[in-house]
Amino acid sequence: MSLTPRPLNLAVVLEAMADAVPDRNALVTIDREYTYAEIDERATRLANHLVRLGVAPGDHVAVHSANRIEWVDAFYGCMKAGAAPININYKYLHDELAHVYLNADCVAAIIAPEHVTALDALDLPALRHRIVIGPEYDATLAAASRTRIAGRSADDRYVLYTGGTTGYPKGVIWRHEDLIRAALNASRFGAPLESVEQLAAEAAANENPMVMLACGPLMHGGSQWILGNAHVSGATVAFYTEPNFHADKILDLVQKAGVASLTFLGDAMGRPVAEAILAEPDRWDLSSLVAVSNGAAPLSEGVRAEIRRALPGRFILDTYGSSESGAAASKIDDGTGAPAGAPNFGAGPDIEVFDENLKPCPVGVEGMLARSGPMPLGYYKDPVKTAATFQRIGGIRWTIPGDFARREPDGSVTVLGRGSVCVNTGGEKVHPEEVEAVLLRHHDVFDAAVVGTPHERWGQQVTALVQLRDGATATEDDLREHTRGLISNYKVPKRFLLVTEVPRTPVGKIDYPANAALAARLLA
Repeated sequence: MSLTPRPLNLAVVLEAMADAVPDRNALVTIDREYTYAEIDERATRLANHLVRLGVAPGDHVAVHSANRIEWVDAFYGCMKAGAAPININYKYLHDELAHVYLNADCVAAIIAPEHVTALDALDLPALRHRIVIGPEYDATLAAASRTRIAGRSADDRYVLYTGGTTGYPKGVIWRHEDLIRAALNASRFGAPLESVEQLAAEAAANENPMVMLACGPLMHGGSQWILGNAHVSGATVAFYTEPNFHADKILDLVQKAGVASLTFLGDAMGRPVAEAILAEPDRWDLSSLVAVSNGAAPLSEGVRAEIRRALPGRFILDTYGSSESGAAASKIDDGTGAPAGAPNFGAGPDIEVFDENLKPCPVGVEGMLARSGPMPLGYYKDPVKTAATFQRIGGIRWTIPGDFARREPDGSVTVLGRGSVCVNTGGEKVHPEEVEAVLLRHHDVFDAAVVGTPHERWGQQVTALVQLRDGATATEDDLREHTRGLISNYKVPKRFLLVTEVPRTPVGKIDYPANAALAARLLA
C-alpha cells in the first residue's frame, strides 16, 4: 500500500531533508556548522513553544533581528506551527516599524535584545507575546518538545513584506506550494518537481551538494529565497552573521565554507567584494567558487567588469524576479558578450509584455512585464493593489509587478526598470536604471542614482546623484560628455549632483524617495 505523499510545504521539506541527510550541513557560519538534524530540531522546539503560547495556524509572527541562527529557527519554526514569519527591517524607525507590525497583525515577535526599546515605543494591541533572543530564549528552546507538529499543508501561507523602496512595504501572500515552484526551484534548474519524497531522494543521492552564500540579511526576500532554494535541493547555506557588510569577512566565509555560488544584491555588494579581491589577490583561497549570482538589483557593466577581473573564469548568473513574481528568468553571462546595458533575458510562454490595454506589445515597444504560472494570492489587506497587480487576461492569471520591459526581435525580453520611479520629462519616459548603468561605466563613478526633479518647462528633469571614487576628479561636464556618447539626449541628466554617499536601503537597493529628497534639498 502506497503512503500518501507529503504536502509541498517548506517546513515539511526541511523535515524530509533532516530524515534523508541528517548529518549534512544545512548551515555554515564563520563560527560553526549546523546539520539538517540540528536545524530541524531547533525549529521544532520553537514551533512547540509558539503553539503553547497560543500562536495558531495562519497567525503572523514578527522576526525582528539581524542575521543569526535564531532567524533560521524563526523562519522554519513559524512554518512548522502553521504561522507565517514576518520579515521586519531592523533598521526601520518608529513610523516604519509601526506600519509593518500593525499592517501584518503580528500576534508575537521574536526579537533581538537591541531592538526591544524600539518595540516598546509602539502601540500594538494585537501583539500578545514577545520572545527576546538570549539566555531565556535558549532555555525555552531546551525545555520545549522535540515532537514534530502534524497538519502542514501546501496551502499554508508564506508572507513576504516588500522592501518599500518607493512607498510603504506591502505583504505579499504566497501558498507554500506556489512559492516553492515559482521561487525555490532554481537550484534544481527548474526541473520537474513531483513530490517532497523526490526531493529527499535526490538530496540523499547527491554526494557533493552545492554550498551557496547570500550576502544579504534574511529580512530581505532574496536571501530567504536563497536559503529556501538551497534547502529544497538538500544543499548547504553559508550564512553571514556579521552585523554589517564587510567584503573581507564575506570572503573569509567563502573560503571557510567552500562556497560554490556567491550571490550579490547588486552593485552595493558586488563592487566592494571585487575590489577587496583585487587589492589582495593572494589573501583568500577561492578555488571552490564557480559562479557569482546576482538578484534584487542589476549589476552595472563597470562592476561586472571588476568581478571578471577579480574572479576570472567564473560565470555571472543574472536573475530577474520580484516578491510578486518569484524567480521569473535568468541568464548566464560568461563575459563574451557586449556590454550588458539593461538586463535582457530569454523568455518562455509564461513571460509577456503588455500595453496599457493589456494587449501583448509588438516587438520593440515598451510595456509592462508580466508572468503567469504559480504566483501569490495577493497583497495582505489590500484588495485594490491586489486587483491592479494580479489580473486575469484571456482566461490566464498574470502578475504585473510594475516593471517596464521591451520584447526584442529574437524573442527575449529587456527589463527596463520600475515604472513607479520612471521620470517623465517633456512627455518622454526615462528609466533611472538605464541612466545609472551608463554613469557607472565611467571610471571615476563609484555609485549613482537618477531621479526626477521638478522643472517648469518639462514637468520633470532627469537629475543624477553621483558618488565619485576616492581621489577622483570628474566634473559635471565630464559626466555629461560621458553620458551623451552612450544614450539619447533626452535621457542625459540635466543636473549632476556630487554627493558623499548615494542613499540606499539596508539591503543595498537604491532608496529613490531618499535620493529625491536629497536632490530637492541640494537644488534648493
